[in-house]
Amino acid sequence: MDFENILLLFVAVGLGSLVGLFFKKKSSSNDEALTTLMQNMERQNQELAGRVGQLADENRKSQAQLSKAVEERLDKVGERMGKGLEETATKTAKSLGEIQTRLNVIDEAQKNLKELSGDIVGLQDILSNKQARGIFGEGQLNDLVSMALPPSAYSFQTTLSNGARVDCLIKLPNPPGSIGIDSKFPLESYHALVNAQGNEHALKQAKADFRVAMKKHINDISEKYIIIGETAESALMFLPSEAVYAELHTRFNDLVELGYKKKVWIVSPTTLMATLNTVRAVLKDVRMREQAGVIQKELGGLMKDVVLLDNRVDKLAKHFNLAERDILDIQTSTGKIARKAEKIDQVQLEDVDEATPKIE
Repeated sequence: MDFENILLLFVAVGLGSLVGLFFKKKSSSNDEALTTLMQNMERQNQELAGRVGQLADENRKSQAQLSKAVEERLDKVGERMGKGLEETATKTAKSLGEIQTRLNVIDEAQKNLKELSGDIVGLQDILSNKQARGIFGEGQLNDLVSMALPPSAYSFQTTLSNGARVDCLIKLPNPPGSIGIDSKFPLESYHALVNAQGNEHALKQAKADFRVAMKKHINDISEKYIIIGETAESALMFLPSEAVYAELHTRFNDLVELGYKKKVWIVSPTTLMATLNTVRAVLKDVRMREQAGVIQKELGGLMKDVVLLDNRVDKLAKHFNLAERDILDIQTSTGKIARKAEKIDQVQLEDVDEATPKIE
């Protein structure tokens, strides 16, 4: 209830009291009633004035408290808003930093994609050219061989006695002897085979072309790189594509069997690496056997030295025994000499005693 309503309430109460008092004293004279009425009104006015003043003081105090409370609340709200804004700004800055980092990652990924696209285009250009494709296959063969074997175990572009130049020659002792590896990449035939899917006539022609190309490669390797007395009885044909290798073993078992008959083993990058690991184990075993021969030879020499040392020790022991007997003989002689010297000394003392006159 605000101050004006309270004031009206007190005025109404005062008037009600005056009206009641007026009707109560109606029987008295008009003067007395008027005097009493005036006195009551004056008293009521004084009480009302005091009450109004009291209410005004309380109202001022309430307003001051309210103002103080409002200011405190506003300060707290301002402080919370300041903290909230600061936290929000920090989080926003952190989020912006993370977004910038992700944008940098995206930019880097885009650069890598562009480089990869360029590499793919370059690879397509390489594979589309027969000469470049051969160089690519030879390079892959060189990388695999040089990674798996020591430099002394292989040579590249080696010319054999028949004038043929093999891409790689794995040097193994007899048996089995050196193994030639030739890189072949029948990509045109393979692409024709893949593109002919769904077309029966084209697929039949593509299979025939693929067989012709592979048979030629197998026969060339068998005739050029297998030389009796110079190389092993077999050679390797390296296909630098796992897809071509899988297609060959899936649909062309007759070509794989032809390779077996011609002693030409067809390998892919994966199977070549397994073969090279086996070759490395063989070379290691050969090396160990060579070292075992050297060790055995050295052990034979060592045994001779041990026997010679034993003989010399026996001779030395004999010399020590002779020296020991000589020392014992010398000790015996010195003992005799010492005893004789004692006897001589005693004889001399007795002679001195007899020559001395006795005093009675």
